[in-house]
Amino acid sequence: MPSWNIHTAHVERVLREHSPEELGIRDVNAFLFGNYIPDIYVGYMVKDITHKIAYGTTHFVEPGYIPEPAFWQFWREYALASADADGCVSDVTLGAWAHLVADNGYNHSVNAYLLAQGAKFNTQTRIMKQSDFELFGRTRDISMTCTPTDELIAQAQVFPQYPIEPVDTQAAIESARRIVRANQQGHLSHMPKYSLLSEGLFDQMTDVVNRRIVAGLMGYARQGASAPELVAEVKHA
Repeated sequence: MPSWNIHTAHVERVLREHSPEELGIRDVNAFLFGNYIPDIYVGYMVKDITHKIAYGTTHFVEPGYIPEPAFWQFWREYALASADADGCVSDVTLGAWAHLVADNGYNHSVNAYLLAQGAKFNTQTRIMKQSDFELFGRTRDISMTCTPTDELIAQAQVFPQYPIEPVDTQAAIESARRIVRANQQGHLSHMPKYSLLSEGLFDQMTDVVNRRIVAGLMGYARQGASAPELVAEVKHA
């Protein structure tokens, strides 16, 4: 799965290319935090958490080497159900949806690439894939971090799928800040040598994921939580 440097880069890109109002985002700080949420209780990105939740539950996937999260299932079961009378959902919910869209887009593309190449789906290919994503993430020029405002903490506590405890919110914010600092210090300004994937494939995947996130959010801004772009796979976005 993409790490938080890649997720942060997508947040920065969509906000660089579109205003928050165009995307239905009311609190950018909370939206950025929402992009961390599916990973918080898995236990990899944030070590000091009060409890863990199974990866399959947080990402809507069945076990597999390179699983593809069902972001539309998350939207139908939790986001749509939590919408207010105006069809609005919280910004952390929008962010969590964007995270799952990104994970699905990257992993689906990698699976399709491996299938076309006749490569085997095994532990070795998963490790090579993660190594390539680690290198790719370091090519992202990022700077955005969250501030633990009262509004962000309140939204996290009532996240519709499961509550994020304030202490875990703070721990996640600190983890994300470390990731941004590490990315700045270890930034790669040149194309790295990938072991499984390629620069062209990463460029393609990034553009596809960005278009899907934007298409969904703009649909939400126009139509509210019932926008079809949010629950479809948006493969043609």
